[in-house]
Amino acid sequence: MQDPNADTEWNDILRKKGILPPKEAPPEEEEEEQLHQTQSVVKTYESMTLEELEENEDEFSEEDELAMEMYRQKRLAEWKANQIKNMFGELNEISGQDYVQEVNKAGTGIWVVLHLYKQGIPLCTLINQHLSQLARKFPQTKFLKSISTTCIPNYPDRNLPTVFVYHEGEMKAQFIGPLVFGGMNLTCDELEWRLSESGAVKTDLEENPRKQIQDQLLTSIRCSAPSRKDHDEDSDED
Repeated sequence: MQDPNADTEWNDILRKKGILPPKEAPPEEEEEEQLHQTQSVVKTYESMTLEELEENEDEFSEEDELAMEMYRQKRLAEWKANQIKNMFGELNEISGQDYVQEVNKAGTGIWVVLHLYKQGIPLCTLINQHLSQLARKFPQTKFLKSISTTCIPNYPDRNLPTVFVYHEGEMKAQFIGPLVFGGMNLTCDELEWRLSESGAVKTDLEENPRKQIQDQLLTSIRCSAPSRKDHDEDSDED
């Protein structure tokens, strides 16, 4: 008797005519096909969003529940961190009425940098430009500016520019007056370093940029200053 499952040309003709049933797949091939279908239909929890985890929770075994919960918490923490990281990103203007809400009630873990300024003061304009750059670089920190007298009545112009640094509503640092900032030579990197020392930003600068400038100036002075040997030679010629 001819095997109906044999791979012969005659059997293929009979299958096409409907005389023989379709060829049965070997058990191993059936298992592989089922596994492939399962993998294509159901994602593993590592690749799921938080919403998908909740929708497909019943499809996982009890052994997966602990790992799935740990993964859910990890994804939730990453989502919250990303929300905080991209929360700000701009230097925003506030008034005295906004002060309590924007500064004192900024939120848990939030650093706030507030610049008190006045229009027409060049150093204030420069610092606002620098803070706008730093706000984009450090979007997890809230950068604010406010015209000094609208925020603090009768605040003296001699104290401008003024920068206050807050963390969770508590003042952590203050920079008051032009001398503190080094005048119009202040660079954005120098201001970033100052703010990083207070904790407001996490800089990638390895050392104080002001120190590099000072070292360069000292080197330049040493190179341009006459040496003692040159001085002695000039004395001998006289």
